[in-house]
Amino acid sequence: MTTPEITIATPADRSAVVATLVAAFVRDPILRHLFPDEETYPRYAATFFGNLFDKRVHRSSIWTIGGGASVAIWEPPAEDHQAAPVDGSTAHYPADVLARVQGYDDAVHAALPTYPFWYLGVLGTHPDSAGRGWGRAVMRAGLDRAAAEGLPAILETSKPGNVDLYRRAGWEVVGLLAEPVPTWIMQQQREGARLAEALPGR
Repeated sequence: MTTPEITIATPADRSAVVATLVAAFVRDPILRHLFPDEETYPRYAATFFGNLFDKRVHRSSIWTIGGGASVAIWEPPAEDHQAAPVDGSTAHYPADVLARVQGYDDAVHAALPTYPFWYLGVLGTHPDSAGRGWGRAVMRAGLDRAAAEGLPAILETSKPGNVDLYRRAGWEVVGLLAEPVPTWIMQQQREGARLAEALPGR
């Protein structure tokens, strides 16, 4: 089966990208820590991912495939990671949710390196399109950009099973957050971009 073309997202892709990520992260430990209530998860998660999309879409650093069925939201190194909130505007959250989002935001940013890097903030595939290898394809697009600039890439994951998957794709653990959710900070040097094909379909 031919792999669809990888494209850089535009504002017109927002709805599809947000819908994909809300579905992809419905059981993610971090997202469920932030938004534990089943009834409000879809709305708050859509706000979360919509803000991430809005913040980065004009930087040409969001790659999609299959009409938004798989998406990688990358943050270029020019942005100040220590000052940039994970989810952008949080005005639509109640106080308890806002406190969790800001707490997680602060913890992650305190753990990120101070040197320049490309940051893979979100990688997700809609469950209906899982297993086709589209996740590794959109991830590789960002890794290629990082490699072209001679810079490492950074991500974090709160799923223990993902750690070995990413390791096989050339990533290595460089830090661990114990709170508020156990989270592994991983880095890939530019030569690791060639290993990304080893990541199983996602």
